[in-house]
Amino acid sequence: MSDEQSGREPVGEDARIDSLDERLKAARQREDDRNRPQVQGADANYRMGSKVLAELLGGLIGGGLIGWVIDRFADTSPWGLLVMLFLGIIVAFRNIIRISNRRPD
Repeated sequence: MSDEQSGREPVGEDARIDSLDERLKAARQREDDRNRPQVQGADANYRMGSKVLAELLGGLIGGGLIGWVIDRFADTSPWGLLVMLFLGIIVAFRNIIRISNRRPD
């Protein structure tokens, strides 16, 4: 390798390249902000809502199913279904109240 410089002159700073670089950095920052995970409180509220919905549906469906089975085998239609559905609703609301009285983690 020789000590001679190539015939090219060094490229000077260009305002357009600097502007483009700044815009790319700003766009990357906006994209990182947009992709950052959301606040934990919203996620916790979503989980609690899912628990409440599961308790409510589980109580209704479970009580209704057990009542229907009792009615089929004991031939007590519709009283087994009505009583067990009512008990399922009571249990579901009791569990929902228990969930809502818990301290947040």
